[in-house]
Amino acid sequence: MDLLVYFLLAVIALLLVGLMIVLLRRGDSREQGARHELVLADTIQRVERSLREQEQALAKVVHERLDRNEQTTGQVVTDLRERLVKIDEAQKKIGELSTQVVGLQEILSNKQARGAFGEVQLNDLVSNALPPGAYEFQSTLSTGARVDCLLKLPNPPGSIAIDAKFPLESYQLLRSVAPGDAQGLATAQRAFQLAMRKHITDIRDKYILPGETAESALLFLPSEAIYAELHANFAAVVDESYKARVWIVSPTTMMATLNTVRAVLKDVRMREQAGEIQKAVGLMLNDVRLLDERVDKLKTHFSQTEKDLRDIDTSTERITRRGERILETDLGDGPTALPPKI
Repeated sequence: MDLLVYFLLAVIALLLVGLMIVLLRRGDSREQGARHELVLADTIQRVERSLREQEQALAKVVHERLDRNEQTTGQVVTDLRERLVKIDEAQKKIGELSTQVVGLQEILSNKQARGAFGEVQLNDLVSNALPPGAYEFQSTLSTGARVDCLLKLPNPPGSIAIDAKFPLESYQLLRSVAPGDAQGLATAQRAFQLAMRKHITDIRDKYILPGETAESALLFLPSEAIYAELHANFAAVVDESYKARVWIVSPTTMMATLNTVRAVLKDVRMREQAGEIQKAVGLMLNDVRLLDERVDKLKTHFSQTEKDLRDIDTSTERITRRGERILETDLGDGPTALPPKI
């Protein structure tokens, strides 16, 4: 902006010089020249004053604009910094989410870790729905088999075993088939069916023990997607699980099952409490019977006491009448005054 001011001053100076030259050329005499010089000097002074004023005004405008530009630039820089901070935070969150997704993929790709993942979900569902004494995790049966969770119910139906493992590899193979690959889809479907059938058979053989567990067991799938895929496209596998008395449940249906189990346990407790109430009522009725006997004995005592009181009254009346007759008897010694009756 300073260069612009200097440039304007230089232009004005050139114009003044040109004006002076023109004025000098037009002068015919020294007197006119002197007058022209005076006029020119006065004009130059006025022009200089005007230039100084314009320079000051221009400098003021320039400073004001620079201040506004500086404020605007500072605000823009501040907003840019805030946006960069937000972008950095979003990138961090995206990185954390990516790490979590990778960790979940590693869990689901490892069979042992996947089983632990399913057990954690099952643990949360069961512990939130049932009282502590109604279940046991990693319970060992009489055959040595260890079940992920055992619901302790009275007979019938008996304790129910829950398995929290699931064949994810075959399901991932099924989902990874490219669209339009009919042969690959058929192969993946057969593999998934075989894996599910084998898992159902293993649960039936290991966790359904006559006299020790219930006549059925539960296969817990910690994924609603697998549960939906199974019921939508593999109805034959679901039917075979029904025949094997292995009920396939997802987190949602597992919660409904646990609510039913809780209702059964509540009914059992109510029956136990009803037995205690009946026992207490029987004892109370026995106490009432004893109280009735004692009241009858007390009535007998009261009746005997009343009879004794009547006998006493009868004896008193007899004695009184005999005494009065004796007093009324004339013994020849003159009239005998009777005592006043009270």
